[in-house]
Amino acid sequence: MLFSKRKRVVKRILIVEDEPLTAFDTETMLGAFGYEVVATLDDFDQALEHLEREEVHLVIADVRLHGEDRGIELAKSAQARGIPTLLATGHGIPPCDGNALGCLQKPYTERMLKAALDVVDRHLQGKAVKAPRGLELYPSRTD
Repeated sequence: MLFSKRKRVVKRILIVEDEPLTAFDTETMLGAFGYEVVATLDDFDQALEHLEREEVHLVIADVRLHGEDRGIELAKSAQARGIPTLLATGHGIPPCDGNALGCLQKPYTERMLKAALDVVDRHLQGKAVKAPRGLELYPSRTD
């Protein structure tokens, strides 16, 4: 087909966010974009449990969960399981430690989130990408 939809590698997303309104908005937007939200959680330990028992293609995690930088720790645990993480923060973008794909600046709009997810998906498919406004992509461990 001439205008067929591009195949996604990211279909199932785990949201880890401790701000209820942001979590709700993100879940709603992802559903509208056609993604399956595995769960929306605000707890680090529950997120680890979901990574163990659910098929997850991407984690979107707030850098700071309940005042601690647990999102970075979660990205490391997800990376060990071969699951990529997109961090999100309303604070300064944390430096790359090789465990996350990148970081999305909050507050983000529907358009920003969609553009970020499109870039992340293409990046995971091995395509050259340019980060849109509000998204910083980290170099991969092989770069």
